[in-house]
Amino acid sequence: MTANSLLRTEPETSTTIVVRSVIFNVLFYLTLVVLMVGGLPMVLGGRRAIFALASVWRFVSVWLLAFVCGLKVEYRGVENIPHGGVLIAAKHQSFLETFALLKHAPDFAIILKRQLTYIPLFGLYLIVSKQIAIDRSRGRKALQQIAAAAKPVLAAGRQIVIYPEGTRRLPGAPPKYKQGAAALYAETGAPCLPVAVNTGLFWRRRGFMRRPGIAVIEYLPPIAPGLDREAFAARLQEVIEQACARLNAEAVALDPSLAAFLAQGASCDESSAEPR
Repeated sequence: MTANSLLRTEPETSTTIVVRSVIFNVLFYLTLVVLMVGGLPMVLGGRRAIFALASVWRFVSVWLLAFVCGLKVEYRGVENIPHGGVLIAAKHQSFLETFALLKHAPDFAIILKRQLTYIPLFGLYLIVSKQIAIDRSRGRKALQQIAAAAKPVLAAGRQIVIYPEGTRRLPGAPPKYKQGAAALYAETGAPCLPVAVNTGLFWRRRGFMRRPGIAVIEYLPPIAPGLDREAFAARLQEVIEQACARLNAEAVALDPSLAAFLAQGASCDESSAEPR
């Protein structure tokens, strides 16, 4: 019997999930460190070389999730992804989508807090790959900074990735959408691609457990330019939240134990949001 078949056939007890999660986390972070250190020469190759390295990280990480944890990543609605510059507004529930989105966003700039660029090695990769780092303490000026930095990125045919709530939220938690995505949409005139997920049911924020199942990342029909800011904000929240509710319900139908996580999310408040 192969290791892969053993992983598929053994009972999914709590102990099994814990053991798998520990093994995955060790391999996941070890892989990340090895790639970051060993990939330093690729910094000389600029942004495209960094994204090639990031694609290797995504591939290995997704494979480890499936092989070790029995957690598969499924992409839906790929046909909805427009060509050229687009604003990708993704629901953020876990670290999983941070690397999983790389598969269909091959040359993106993500909106992130400036402090992340100060992390040794990791910050260097963010700078070389030309991500958009902002000072959130500047309030409205930060929004202006985002718009100014996003326009040349979109003009070059790259993607802008933003998490509309700005933080990881528990599945089923009341939405807390901020102004950033609407401001970008209004200022840049770019189409917006909403993305729904159920990843937080399997890869919990602030936890090391990686539950088996199918984590779905669904690209929804794009929102064309032209809506006023308020109408866009309402539309974005509606389509993402409805799709996430549907994905959550699908997951619970396959594994009823996940319903407890949704109940926990539904009872959370603003203090439960996790800053990135």
